[in-house]
Amino acid sequence: MDLKALEHPTLKVPYEVLNKKFRSAQKNIDREMSRVHTDLDELEKKLLDKPTTVGDVSRILTSVVDKLNAMKRKAAESIGDELDAARVTKRRTDHLREYDTKDQNLQTLWRKKRLDRILVEYFLRCGYYDTALKLAKHSRIEDLTNLDIFLVAKEVEESLSNHETAQCLAWCYDNKSKLRKLKSNLEFKLRQQEFIELVRKNKRLEAVGHARKYFVNLEDNQMFSVQKAMGLLAFPPETEVSSYKEMLDLSRWQLLVKEFRSENFKLYQLNNYSVFTVTLQAGLSSLKTPQCYHEDTKNADCPVCSQYLNDLASKLPFAHCSQSRLVCHMSGHPLNEHDHPMMLPNGYVYGENSLVKMATENSGKIMCPRTKQMFSLTDLEKVFVM
Repeated sequence: MDLKALEHPTLKVPYEVLNKKFRSAQKNIDREMSRVHTDLDELEKKLLDKPTTVGDVSRILTSVVDKLNAMKRKAAESIGDELDAARVTKRRTDHLREYDTKDQNLQTLWRKKRLDRILVEYFLRCGYYDTALKLAKHSRIEDLTNLDIFLVAKEVEESLSNHETAQCLAWCYDNKSKLRKLKSNLEFKLRQQEFIELVRKNKRLEAVGHARKYFVNLEDNQMFSVQKAMGLLAFPPETEVSSYKEMLDLSRWQLLVKEFRSENFKLYQLNNYSVFTVTLQAGLSSLKTPQCYHEDTKNADCPVCSQYLNDLASKLPFAHCSQSRLVCHMSGHPLNEHDHPMMLPNGYVYGENSLVKMATENSGKIMCPRTKQMFSLTDLEKVFVM
């Protein structure tokens, strides 16, 4: 269940890449076949017409041969790309199969490699591309990570941050059919931002031409945005009208970066949160108890009680325990028939083993870790839990 929940992107991403390359190859071959058929139709027409010269037939046959050679070259390139994507998918499948082994050493190595994969993805999402590349190369897991996808996304995000739309529009065109199925508004928002930039530069006639060219066949939810954008034509770039001042704000470019990132994740069925984040939150939540947030009940051996993880876990839910367990505050070990719970006169309960050890080291005296009061072993009382 752990593998199914956390490793879904590991196989889904290369599958989506393979599917995309297959569809692209199919379109390229269909396009080249259409051109060959056009020349063959022309040849047939020439042969039916009278008179037909050898030169005309030779020219058309040469054109057919050239187009067939071009189709063969593109087909070979497309098949090569598909085989590369298939090899990546197989490599990742084989990697996941390695988990199912009884050899402890192999399992340890697999977990180490898996942790490196999770960290690489986290670094990529956070923008630490050089660190991610170095770690992937050091661990030899380039084929097991989605480096290519994130590096392409990095270039698009950088171009948007530089107030350029060309690269993102090219990405939209490259993934046009899939984005249409996802009902994406990214291309529309890019065209809208281009319109706003033309207005900002006082190129209003060009802005109107841009609107006539691109603001067509709109969805119902896009019409209001277009109407609002067209209102910019009536205001100067320095307007103080709040609704239009907001549209002219340069922070809209960062919103486009976030929109692109979201659509990119949807395209490859990636979650908005990294596997590292989800795993860390699940682990902290499973260990978190109310005692982790009281200074006098914190346990030195509890990860959530440590300073930094304590802050990270502050907004996470507490662990759900259907059965309570008594744990010794001093040793962190459970209290049971091997370590009986013993109560001091001040009401605090600790494990018998810890108290006896302390008394042995302190000439029969016991100091309560919480109140610093001193007691002897004879003051202890056994606690019975029903």
